[in-house]
Amino acid sequence: MAIVFVLVALLVVAVLVTGNWYVWRRLFRDTTAGPGPVRRIGAAVIVGGWLLFIGGMVASRTEAPFTLQRVLAWPGYLWLALTLYLLLALLVGELVRPVLRRVLERRAAGASEREAEAEPEPARDPIPAGRTAEGAAETAEKPADGAVAGGAVAGGSTAVGVAGAGDGPSRRLFVSRVVGGAAAAAAVGTVGYGTYGVLRGPKVKRVTVPLAKLPRAAHGYRIAVVSDIHLGPVLGRGFAQKVVDTINSTQPDLIAVVGDLVDGSVKDLGPAAAPLAQLTARHGSFFVTGNHEYFSGAEQWVEEVRRLGLHPLENARTELPHFDLAGVNDVAGEDEGQGPDFARALGDRDRARACVLLAHQPVQIHDAVDHGVDLQLSGHTHGGQLWPGNLIASGANPTLAGLDRYGDTQLYVSRGAGAWGPPTRVGAPSDITVIELASRQA
Repeated sequence: MAIVFVLVALLVVAVLVTGNWYVWRRLFRDTTAGPGPVRRIGAAVIVGGWLLFIGGMVASRTEAPFTLQRVLAWPGYLWLALTLYLLLALLVGELVRPVLRRVLERRAAGASEREAEAEPEPARDPIPAGRTAEGAAETAEKPADGAVAGGAVAGGSTAVGVAGAGDGPSRRLFVSRVVGGAAAAAAVGTVGYGTYGVLRGPKVKRVTVPLAKLPRAAHGYRIAVVSDIHLGPVLGRGFAQKVVDTINSTQPDLIAVVGDLVDGSVKDLGPAAAPLAQLTARHGSFFVTGNHEYFSGAEQWVEEVRRLGLHPLENARTELPHFDLAGVNDVAGEDEGQGPDFARALGDRDRARACVLLAHQPVQIHDAVDHGVDLQLSGHTHGGQLWPGNLIASGANPTLAGLDRYGDTQLYVSRGAGAWGPPTRVGAPSDITVIELASRQA
C-alpha cells in the first residue's frame, strides 16, 4: 500500500511539474527573444503562486493564526484556479498556433509577389546623336561591372527585406505572443467572472417534487435546501449573511442545511457562522454533517449550530405534521465511530407516511432506497465547481446535480452555496434550492 501511495505521489508531482514548466515555456520563454528578466519574473510568479497555495493548505491544517490563514488562502487558492485555466487555454492555443502561422506565411508570400510585380522596368539611356540604334542596344546589353555589382547588392537587399518581414524566428515569436496573450486574458477573465459569481452570493432555484404519499394538506410545502457553504479563511461572515438573507427571502416552511457548512474550527469560524441564528422558517431549521465537518471538529460544530437555533439530525428523525424528516451523518464520520446509521434514523418509522431524508453525499441514495425514503436531499458535489471538474465528479457520484429517481426514491442534489478551495465556480453556478412538495391528491 505504501509503495502505491509513493508511486501515485510521484506521478502527481511529475504532472504538476510538467504542467507548470509548459505554462512557463509558452507564456514567458516562447514570448521573449532571449534570456532576460521577463523569464526570471515568470518563473518567480509561478513558484511563488504554488508556495502561497501550499502555505495556505498547511496553515489551515496546523491551526495557524486565522489571520495568516486568510492572507495565504486568498492568493494561493486563486492561483490554483488561474493555473488550471492557463493550462487549458494554452492547450487550446496549440490548435490555433499552426493556423495562425500558416496565415502569416501566406500573407508574407503574397506581399513578396506584389512587390515583385510592382518593381519598375530598368530605365534606358537616350541614344546619343551619331550612334545607331543597333550600337546603343549592344551597349545596353553589356552593362558595366559596377552596375552589375550594384544591382546584385540592391536586389539582395530587397530579398532580405522581404524575407525579414516574415521570416521563421520573428513569425514564431509573434505567434507565441498572440497565443500567450490571448490565453492569459481568457484565463484571467474566466477566473475573475467565476469568482464574482461566488462572492455575489447564490441564486434561488425552485423545483417542484411530487410525492405519492404526501397528503393534500401539505401540497405546496416549501423546503429551502442549502449545502456546501464552506465558511472558512476565504468565505466569512459577510458571505454567511448573504446566504441567510437569501434563504429568508424565500419564506420557506422548513430549512435544510445538508452539510459542509465550515472549513475550520468553532474558535476561528464561530463569528462567521453567527448569522445562521437569523434563519427563519415555520417548522424550523435542520442540519446534518458533511465530510468537511469531520475535518473541522464535528462534535463542536453540532453543538454550535444547536446553540444558533438549528436542529441537528444525527441519525435521527422527527415527525412533522404531514411527513417524516430524517437525517443521517456523513460517511466521513465512520472513522470517528459517528457514521450514518439508517436503521436508527428510519428503522421503526411508519412507511405509510412520506419521508424526506437529509444526507450530505448522493452516494447514500442506495441505503435510502432500501429504507423506503421518498425524497433524499443532498449536496457535496458542487456540480463540479470548476469545469472540467464536473467530468470527475460525475464519475464519483450517482447524480451530479438536480433531480433524479432511483426506484421509488427521488434524489435532489444541490450544487451548493459556496465553494471549496478557490472561491470560484465555472460552469456550475451556486444555488439555494426551494423544493416545493406536491401532493398527487391535490
